[in-house]
Amino acid sequence: MAPLTPFDAVVHHFEEFEHTAWRLETQRSYAVDRAGERWKRWQEGSAFGYEPDVPWHALVRKATEAGKRFERVRLVDTPATDGQRYLLATGAGNVEAGEDIRNLTRADAVRHGLPDFDFWLFDSRTVMRFEFGPEGHTLGVGLIETPEAVLSACQTRDLAGHFAIPTAEFSASLPSAR
Repeated sequence: MAPLTPFDAVVHHFEEFEHTAWRLETQRSYAVDRAGERWKRWQEGSAFGYEPDVPWHALVRKATEAGKRFERVRLVDTPATDGQRYLLATGAGNVEAGEDIRNLTRADAVRHGLPDFDFWLFDSRTVMRFEFGPEGHTLGVGLIETPEAVLSACQTRDLAGHFAIPTAEFSASLPSAR
């Protein structure tokens, strides 16, 4: 693993990539989500769509309008955790902003040999691997550009993308937990 860098020190990658930013999202819950006001709104039953004032939505919209691609595959347990259901609900706005979010059950991910860690892959050149604490807090990220790590991330992207299901279709297939 590369030395850890604070996430805030590497956010420029999300604006500076040239073509594609792809993520594998493996956690059952993220502390940053649970700490936000949107989490409380979701627990109260709010629906979420595209919100231009949400910084991520604005970033994705700007990038996709410039011809760049934001994509991710999220792993979801059976049954989905609260954190995963929250991401499915709020992800609709990300999709409306222009991000291609697909989902894959954790069992399918394990069966296909996908890794169990989160990372972003920028332009098939740079891997940003996340490290999390036990409660889902981001401890930092490692930036990796070795050919082996990049090739592995590209293979993960291609394999996950082949089996993953678009968010709307995936969400519709889940039993309602509310």
